[in-house]
Amino acid sequence: MVQRLNLVIRNFFFIMVRSLWLLLLLVTTVETRSQDSLQVQRKELVYGRKDGLALMMVMQSPARANGKAIISIVSGNWRSSYDMLSRFEEKDRIYLNSGYTVFEVMTSSQPRYAIPDEVEDAKRAVRFVRYNAKEFGIDPDKIGITGLSSGGHLSLMVATADDKQDKRGGDAVDKVSARVQAAAVFYPPTDFLNYGQQGLNTTATQAILVATGLAAAFDFKKWNDTTRTYVSVTDMDAKLNIARQHSPIYSISPDDPPVLIAHGDADRLVPMQQSESFIKKLEESGVPNKFVIKKGGNHGWKNSEVEEQQFVEWFDKYLK
Repeated sequence: MVQRLNLVIRNFFFIMVRSLWLLLLLVTTVETRSQDSLQVQRKELVYGRKDGLALMMVMQSPARANGKAIISIVSGNWRSSYDMLSRFEEKDRIYLNSGYTVFEVMTSSQPRYAIPDEVEDAKRAVRFVRYNAKEFGIDPDKIGITGLSSGGHLSLMVATADDKQDKRGGDAVDKVSARVQAAAVFYPPTDFLNYGQQGLNTTATQAILVATGLAAAFDFKKWNDTTRTYVSVTDMDAKLNIARQHSPIYSISPDDPPVLIAHGDADRLVPMQQSESFIKKLEESGVPNKFVIKKGGNHGWKNSEVEEQQFVEWFDKYLK
């Protein structure tokens, strides 16, 4: 049994290292679309502050807006930066062409911040958009969310959240809902405790996390009252609990919004099993869903406009 487990870990390690370059190039492989005459208003907005730093998003509004919003999470490898933004803006043009107002959201990211921090930022972004819906010219009850890879994971964390609001806090934005009405994502990680196969825990083997550039993303922190510092969580049971809390598959409930997932059956970085198991759980819970399998698709593929058009149709259907 031990030998078999070691073989699984070595094989997984080899696959992840070989495939790392795909994730690092995640936002550089988006095929260039031809520009059209669409008139778009672009604004950079601060949707929150963290440790004295501004959390930013970009709002793009078409001249003929339909009053509906798409939250697009700018993330790859749980990294988010302004340098990535232009490629997401180009990719999201398909929503602008359909009349949607698009909000490209940059979250805090590794190596400074871990996954739990990024999830809270994504929720904050939805609340900010809803709080300012009238100013932005959108319906607060017609908000969709999208992302790819780690951005897909963050999107599903928002979509499956319990939607707890801080009613007693002083920030008015945090008092509104982070609920979205539909989600459509590409190849998302959904279960950190069973990654590719039953029982393969992504947080258990530090060597894999280091080799794939994910060590900081899974470096969960807690506050230490004695030293007055944030320190890394080292207890394995505690790490497993945090990993479970931030695996969206464990948060699915019947009241979740409709979810569409597109995933390649040759993905060597995020196994298709992650989407298959998530879709199965949605079906068991009675949540409307659709699973698009890209034959031969790896972690990203050319001509993804076909699937992106299906995303538009999904949002058209459920953001009525």
